[in-house]
Amino acid sequence: MPSPPALRLAIDIGGTFTDTVLVDGGGRILATAKTPTTPPEPALGALEGARHALIAASAAWDEIGGFIHGTTLATNALIERRGARVGTITTEGFRDILEIAYERRYSQYAINLEKPDLIVPRTRAFTVGGRMNARGEELVPFDEDAVAALAGRLEAEGIEAVAICLLHAYANPSHELRLREMLRMALPEPVISVSHEVSPEAREFDRLCTTVANAYIQPLMSRYLADFETRFRSAGLACPILMMTASGGMTTLETAARLPVRLVESGPAGGAILAARLARETGEGKVVSFDMGGTTAKLCLIDDGQPRTARKFEIARAERFVKGSGMPVRIPVIEMIEIGAGGGSIANVDRLGRVRVGPQSAGANPGPAAFGNGGTQPTVTDADIVQGLIAPDGFAGSSISLNPGAAMAVLKCKVGDALGLDLDRAALAVTEIVDENMAGAGRMHAADSGRILDDRTMIAIGGNGPLHATRLARRTRVRTVVIPKNPGVGSAVGFLHAPVSFEIVRSRYTTLESLDVDAINGFFGDMANEARTVVRAGAPDGPLTERRVAFMRYHGQGHEIEVAVPARDLEPTDAHGLRSAFEAGYSRQFSRTVPDMKIEILNWAFRLASEVPDIDPAHAAGTPSAASPSGFRMILCDVSGEWREAAVYKRADLHGGARLSGPALITEPQTTTLVSADFDARVDGAGNIWMTRQDGALP
Repeated sequence: MPSPPALRLAIDIGGTFTDTVLVDGGGRILATAKTPTTPPEPALGALEGARHALIAASAAWDEIGGFIHGTTLATNALIERRGARVGTITTEGFRDILEIAYERRYSQYAINLEKPDLIVPRTRAFTVGGRMNARGEELVPFDEDAVAALAGRLEAEGIEAVAICLLHAYANPSHELRLREMLRMALPEPVISVSHEVSPEAREFDRLCTTVANAYIQPLMSRYLADFETRFRSAGLACPILMMTASGGMTTLETAARLPVRLVESGPAGGAILAARLARETGEGKVVSFDMGGTTAKLCLIDDGQPRTARKFEIARAERFVKGSGMPVRIPVIEMIEIGAGGGSIANVDRLGRVRVGPQSAGANPGPAAFGNGGTQPTVTDADIVQGLIAPDGFAGSSISLNPGAAMAVLKCKVGDALGLDLDRAALAVTEIVDENMAGAGRMHAADSGRILDDRTMIAIGGNGPLHATRLARRTRVRTVVIPKNPGVGSAVGFLHAPVSFEIVRSRYTTLESLDVDAINGFFGDMANEARTVVRAGAPDGPLTERRVAFMRYHGQGHEIEVAVPARDLEPTDAHGLRSAFEAGYSRQFSRTVPDMKIEILNWAFRLASEVPDIDPAHAAGTPSAASPSGFRMILCDVSGEWREAAVYKRADLHGGARLSGPALITEPQTTTLVSADFDARVDGAGNIWMTRQDGALP
């Protein structure tokens, strides 16, 4: 008899908890685990979660045929500035690219404006002679004689990582390659990142920032990935380990170690993938995904079953919601907004008597005061416990025993006494503030995209997402909230639905009028070969799909719009189709076109991906029936602000067609869903919980 399909394992290491999901060959979830993250050695917490899942499923390491891993380590290292000592090397005469930046202030009238921290001070910025033009033609030969002195200066500065970004290296990387070769012979210790591999696009400032970010975390991530692989191999894992990327695909450990900047935001990408898949399964055209964990909350807009994507985002903004106040990184990424609002977000009262929540987090160690691990600051989880929304027993799959008394004590001392509030009002104040912070971020993210949230369905995941979803929905005027199965480990579940993929965006300037299709076909062929090498390392067999894009603009404009390119060799007649597609896209975005204006193409993108399983059709909900509660609990009602009795349901007991009304709590091993008093809930045939705001509850 043929052997059964291999099991697949997904692990998402967050700032507070590590989520693990084990599925069989058909995609059926066999076991999940939520274990505390171990910041000094994240692989230890991951191993513990994997062992819990294997024991629960009575499975062995040698049965695992697929392993996907996502982590916040790269993101946290950049935000917390825990990377290597980086030096930059740019073309002679361009030492101050980081200092000049965009030649503008992100807040024009702010007297005490805080400039973004771009990691490398001017004292560690070096240059070398040689010059390419935008067509890749050498104007000035590379100055090899200067490299020895340059290596000496790098060594004297104690440089641990080098970011090389020479002018127009995306068009011709020969100078970067030669410089890297010579530096490796002179200085074998520092790691070296070159811009034509990290971000082969025009715009020198963005390209240099991305290369600096890659170099900054490369030593840390290389050590981490090597340690992670060693520990899991020693435990008995035999299959390849694939890493989740920010663009929603997977890549190999080797590629991840070489381009760790692509791992930034890899964990949240899994949540967006899960929400997008559920949107396609249920036929919901407009969705906002809401993923609230222990450290951060993430929101992503999903249209027609596809999460919005971007080619650029900012890290560690000086002003949380102000564009231009952070470090720009230009890589393919699922577009979302992320703020410091999680279960571990710390609450305090500032000198003006205002309650503030986050972005600082108690994390996994010491964690909220209720964890009993030495935490002395009140957190969102402490406030939820005081309001009766989290039961002390069974928290995080019973991996942590909660102490409600400790939560009460810190909330009264740090918030209640400071403001003259009783314990109930203090707890309510903390959750009101964090919910409004998330709602404000969601509204701003939608407005930045020219959209609103009112007409969207919210899909909530994460350890705290289902608990805060209806409260957030009320503030953003969302009427319907969906809680999928296993929401507490939703990002890890999303990993299992992601393809093995690799995307390349590369600059090659041309105009439609002078489009050389033979040259562009060769250009795409080179990108396809590079992408295929990466993808086939993780997906040796099976069909692959490709997507081609041109980034086009009118002559003289500063930014481009995406236009789909046929996934085949171009022909001269395709220029007309590209013009029509560009004008249609431009008209959708700006409600007009510009006649008789030259059209330019600056960048081209190529994405190669393995196929993912087909979407299952929606299941019939079954006969409607009133759900039977397993008990009752007093909670502080988020609608009236008064204590009310709430029915408690076990999610495992709710079957298709079950219906209930708020206030109610639906419990499961990794999270709790709050059905607010102004919401009704039903369970569909696939086991998803649909919560709908009652008519007349809000306009």
